[in-house]
Amino acid sequence: MDINEIDVPSFFLCPISLEIMKDPVTVSTGITYDRESIETWLFSKKNTTCPMTKQPLIDYTDLTPNHTLRRLIQAWCTMNTSHGIERIPTPKPPINKNQISKLLKDASHSPLTCLRRLKSIASGSETNKRCMEASGVVEFLASIVINNNNIVSSNEADSNEGSGFELRTSASDEALSLLHNLHLSDQGLKTLLSFKTGDFIESLTRVMQKGFFESRAYAVFLLKSMSEVAEPVQLLHLRQDLFVELVQVLKDQISQKTSKATLQTLIQFSPWGRNRIKAVEAGTVPVLVELLLDCKERKPCEMMLVLLEILCQCAEGRAELLNHAAGLAIVSKKILRVSTLANDRAVKILLSVSRFSATPHVVQEMLKLGVVAKLCLVLQVDSGNKAKEKAREILKLHARAWRNSPCIPNNLLNSYPNYV
Repeated sequence: MDINEIDVPSFFLCPISLEIMKDPVTVSTGITYDRESIETWLFSKKNTTCPMTKQPLIDYTDLTPNHTLRRLIQAWCTMNTSHGIERIPTPKPPINKNQISKLLKDASHSPLTCLRRLKSIASGSETNKRCMEASGVVEFLASIVINNNNIVSSNEADSNEGSGFELRTSASDEALSLLHNLHLSDQGLKTLLSFKTGDFIESLTRVMQKGFFESRAYAVFLLKSMSEVAEPVQLLHLRQDLFVELVQVLKDQISQKTSKATLQTLIQFSPWGRNRIKAVEAGTVPVLVELLLDCKERKPCEMMLVLLEILCQCAEGRAELLNHAAGLAIVSKKILRVSTLANDRAVKILLSVSRFSATPHVVQEMLKLGVVAKLCLVLQVDSGNKAKEKAREILKLHARAWRNSPCIPNNLLNSYPNYV
């Protein structure tokens, strides 16, 4: 029988999911939820209020098991087995800080065993992950990544057969995987940023340089998350080799998710200090141009144009764009083919070139490549107000060179803006 046809006591249902609770827990406001539902609300969706009362939770990691309600639900399930209702199992209690601290204390004897145990604990629940974070696991894992010298021997691999630790897998790789899967809070990410004065970021650079594809991807994901919570001062003095490795990951196209995270990371890093120039010197611009040539999806195109626009704010970036045979052409091609955001960023790139790098050769090339005709078209169609304003400004800047050119179709000449 369908459970919807059975009269279920309302207080057995989770207020969020409206399903029978398997592991009822009570938050500081006194409301009881199913553990999985409230953990998703608090940790995955990063809320800090009670879903029912909307009141702030004093300690949103403190979820008190409601044993009385759980036993009532279990008894009700047993009474309704004839209707096909299965008795919910008694959930395992969440891990506590003392257990984690003891595990970390004993880690020196067998770090791989410790990592394996931590991986199992993290898979138990979001509460376990937050407890691990509060118990020093982030610092422990970061230290392993930094040291990067614990390799599983053939004997260890044999003894750990079936555990997921294969021959030649390093403790650093496993620690990196676990750091990613912990889905660290903002505070946990800030801990990584400040850990041993930036040593962790340098370690991630080494991982991207020498690690397996999976580890390189985890390194990028962590860098992306860290960049989102970093203070500007923490991003001012990033090393050149970090940008080199990020660009290499972008070229290697490990996965769509990894490429997206790499673009987001470079977008976060590039506006600060000399990072923009470092990104250009790492070869970012030609890689973006090549990727844009084949890119058909909206979001990746937008992100590439956003990054390219940031890099074209410096002379070095504009020079790299102009040096690429397809640079101006692909930027112009993406206008009116992707989205309003893409229109704005692409026209903004062209405006930077027109203002600061418009040699007579460049001005004529923009005409021959159809860039000018595309800008006239922008003024005629629904392309977004920002794009229209920038297109009008570009056309006015070089009106004397372009206005009477036979390269502009007659049907677009009427849209050419007047100039003084």
